[in-house]
Amino acid sequence: MIKATRILLAEDHAIVIEGLRRVLEPLFEIVGEVEDGRALVAAAGALHPDIIIADISMPLLNGIEAARQIRKIDRKVKIIFLTMHPEVNYAAEALGAGGSAYVLKSSAGVRILDAIREVLAGRLYVTPSIDREMLDAKMKQANQGDGLPFKLTARQREVLHLIVEGRATKDIAAILHVSPRTVEFHKYCVMEALGVRTTTELINYVVRRGIIAT
Repeated sequence: MIKATRILLAEDHAIVIEGLRRVLEPLFEIVGEVEDGRALVAAAGALHPDIIIADISMPLLNGIEAARQIRKIDRKVKIIFLTMHPEVNYAAEALGAGGSAYVLKSSAGVRILDAIREVLAGRLYVTPSIDREMLDAKMKQANQGDGLPFKLTARQREVLHLIVEGRATKDIAAILHVSPRTVEFHKYCVMEALGVRTTTELINYVVRRGIIAT
């Protein structure tokens, strides 16, 4: 372990950030902290950390969608997901989006340094409580499609995430810097393809199938 390893933290709970700092700062350099997924993407591009430790459930853009965007601008950064979700499907989606490690918050104090050690060595790390056989099967299934009759674009994923958060069209438009009409267009395209008629049906569909992590 060397202090030169630079880590960016993405977490919207101050108590978790404080705990991570206590564990990490004697060994690593914390270069920044962000509280939402969109800020994470911006900070990753500006700070170029060696490692990102990110929650999945964050406002504006979840950690998995943020990872997908970060991977487009930085193929080298190691992304460690630190999450409360023990489900295999979340782990599969997180690793499929470019994650190098998946650690549960319940065991973070014990496992986070193991995860950092492994990813710095170029290896994948998954918390031991996740069934690796099931995980491998889920990842193989995910590579064949995410359960939709079409492939979502990055913008459609952003819009869907914000809809699931309960944001109004005008608020989504402001966050994404597009017009309300553009937001409605993306929403309409997805609803039409899925055969759903209401926003509630749309939210239930994508959340139930784990298409948009919450």
